[in-house]
Amino acid sequence: MKRPAFLALGALSVGLGVIGIFVPVLPTVPFMLLAAWCFGKAHPAWEARLLAHPHYGPHIRAWRERGAIPIKAKWAAVSLMTVSAVLGLVLLPGWWRVLPAAIVTLVAIWIVTRPSA
Repeated sequence: MKRPAFLALGALSVGLGVIGIFVPVLPTVPFMLLAAWCFGKAHPAWEARLLAHPHYGPHIRAWRERGAIPIKAKWAAVSLMTVSAVLGLVLLPGWWRVLPAAIVTLVAIWIVTRPSA
């Protein structure tokens, strides 16, 4: 029962990752990380294909080995999250306006403190 669930979640993650190639606000690599993890539990051959992929394989291996995020990805993530937080501060009413900024601050700190690939 678990194997089909991991296969389905892995396939969904790959699909969302592919969509993320074309949609700027949808991240690709985190979905590929999730897919590799799911396939590692359900279908090692598909996991091996992701690890061997010329673009995503190095990112997946760096994350697994050292928890590393490329500097370029850190900059992109923190920059886009900052834009989102500023939009929240400007557009949201009442105390809701600080919620995106608070979440972004915590997530940005976590991202910046990860090792760089």
